[in-house]
Amino acid sequence: MTLHPQAIYTVPEETARVARAAFPNGTTYLRMHDELGRLYADADFAALFPRRGQPALAPAQLALVTLMQFAEGLSDRQAADAVRARIDWKYALCLELTDPGFHSSVLSEFRTRLLAGEAEALLFERLLVRCREAGLLHPRGRQRTDSTQVLAAIRTLNRLELVGETLRHALQVLAVVAPDWLRPRLPGEWADRYGRRVEEYRLPAEPAARQELAATIGADGRALLAAVYAPEAPAWLREVPAVETLRQVWVQHDHAPDEAGAVRWRAEADLPPPARRLSSPYDPEARVGSKREATWLGYLIHLTETCEPDAPLLITDVQTTLATTADDTMTGEVHNALARRDLLPGTHLVDGGYVGADQLVTSQTEHAIELLGPTLGDNHWQARTPGAFAIDAFDIDWPARRVHCPQGHPSVAWSETHDPYDRAVITVRFDAATCRACPCRARCTRSAQGPRRLTLRPQAQHLALRTARAREPTPTFRAQYAQRAGVEGLLSQGVRAFALRRARYIGEAKTRLQHLLTAAAMNLARLDAWWTERPRAATRANKLAALLGHPLATAVLT
Repeated sequence: MTLHPQAIYTVPEETARVARAAFPNGTTYLRMHDELGRLYADADFAALFPRRGQPALAPAQLALVTLMQFAEGLSDRQAADAVRARIDWKYALCLELTDPGFHSSVLSEFRTRLLAGEAEALLFERLLVRCREAGLLHPRGRQRTDSTQVLAAIRTLNRLELVGETLRHALQVLAVVAPDWLRPRLPGEWADRYGRRVEEYRLPAEPAARQELAATIGADGRALLAAVYAPEAPAWLREVPAVETLRQVWVQHDHAPDEAGAVRWRAEADLPPPARRLSSPYDPEARVGSKREATWLGYLIHLTETCEPDAPLLITDVQTTLATTADDTMTGEVHNALARRDLLPGTHLVDGGYVGADQLVTSQTEHAIELLGPTLGDNHWQARTPGAFAIDAFDIDWPARRVHCPQGHPSVAWSETHDPYDRAVITVRFDAATCRACPCRARCTRSAQGPRRLTLRPQAQHLALRTARAREPTPTFRAQYAQRAGVEGLLSQGVRAFALRRARYIGEAKTRLQHLLTAAAMNLARLDAWWTERPRAATRANKLAALLGHPLATAVLT
């Protein structure tokens, strides 16, 4: 389908008259159109449509419908009905009151086109551009970032359910794509074993019976994989996603058959780490994540918003990751995304998960951003013991690649390497004989005979981390960092008002599209709050802290 001819969108006189009469105080969508004009143009979507074929529905209209759909949490059918029935929607869409609308399936096709064209961020970013043009969004201010968990649109499976459902899913898919190949290879008992959904209440309760069933399912899966990978089998069967998922799950949960051909169930200690372990055949990208006491199956979303007192609070970046992705790996990703939009902050307020020595340096050198957040303290015993010699007690001569201990003795070895996380580190060693004879040895090392060793980061990272730790106890830091508290309100609004906690679709790509559309809808709600001068809420004041005059008593507008 080709792009619809470029249309000029103006509100019909009759639609405007009826809308003004029905809503004398306006609505969100009336104010959106009056304040920002048309958010999207058909030309914005030209790259998503071929040049030849039947004209499609106007993508600018579908984009606006999608934005309003996510603003209200509507299904595709409900959104299509709203286009036909609601006056405020017709006003925002510049439609005649008698416009019949379109079939709801068009919205799904539009989202598919966004994903296929790698334009999932288009609706979100175009709204930010209009906000900048309207003077509502400025770069180099203050912004804050935090993350929260997202539950995948699948049920959580235990190990026995997982392997059974994975094999059942592969059989269901092969029954559709290769029925003639599969039919002669299906044992009769498989219909009873894998014909219904594998659920815990249907499984045996006794451990021995469960182990026996696990071995049976494992042998069945091995037999199916052997048939698929046999030389005479069609090669394209191995490329079926359900078959590849089956292969990965079997590698992760079963040992290779022994000499007798028996399949052994892997012990918990033999399973791969959570970042690599598949948890469902229906969403292979969903992972089991944990954060403090919370454990979930799904993804993480990282939201960044502005926090200026004289401008609306607007979301400027959205990142969707696997649930096992560490926050500190996303600091640079967020900065790079903001740089592409020319929306870099001057000060970036984050929690401790986003702050590390590398992040402190790169945010300043690459983007001139002041990264403000608590750093991870020195966890060596010397730093926790009064009178002991922590790293700060040593004098580091960076040009000479030498360190002097508090007693004035120089190091004898300086080597540059990488730690298990592939971070550049410097290992410093002192002379063993000198350390053994030192009267302050008990304050420096607990090694029975060995010398004191230091592990340092490169000079820029070391100094940046040292400076950051030194500023944290200061009143200036506490006053600046208090502004981060409002980011909890952003997450709460997303979870409570926009159903951000649960994915609507399956897979990371579709979940990211959902998050971007939800963020655009949240920005629309926040713009409406700004236009109607709705007061911002304040974080709850700490009454005990106020009584004692503690800095925690300060309330922050969110």
